[in-house]
Amino acid sequence: MEIRKSTKDDINEILNIYDIARKYMITNGNASQWNKGYPSREIVEQDVKNGNSYLIIDNNEIVGTFVFIIGEDKTYKKIINGKWRKENALYGTIHRLASNLKRKGIAKLCFDYCSTKIDYLRIDTHKANISMQSAILKYGFKECGNIFVRDGSIRNAYDWIN
Repeated sequence: MEIRKSTKDDINEILNIYDIARKYMITNGNASQWNKGYPSREIVEQDVKNGNSYLIIDNNEIVGTFVFIIGEDKTYKKIINGKWRKENALYGTIHRLASNLKRKGIAKLCFDYCSTKIDYLRIDTHKANISMQSAILKYGFKECGNIFVRDGSIRNAYDWIN
């Protein structure tokens, strides 16, 4: 498998992967994390335009997508019920990781890729997203507390230090 930056020609496939992920989450007890059409076409277009959107490709098929941003994330400024292990360090944030469910190891491949770009990573997920929590913890991320995303809902927050 390989990773490359997304282009505007990939937007429909990214949205399709998010639809698959939404259905998976609903089926697995997580109906509220990506409800109401999140992430929207506008968000995906902005991710691509900003150069933060990536694809995971296997045998010329897009099997996963994620957003990776190095630098401060506004939603991570305030953490409750804990603290970041490196409060003032530069970090990379992983958002909107999803797969089409056709390949195993998508999360690990994403984490491996991001960890080669910077030695401190942060990620968050919904308390009901057991699959993502499992992948995050298996990779070695540590739970740090809770953050609030832009709609005001709470998320479990994790960081990883190389």
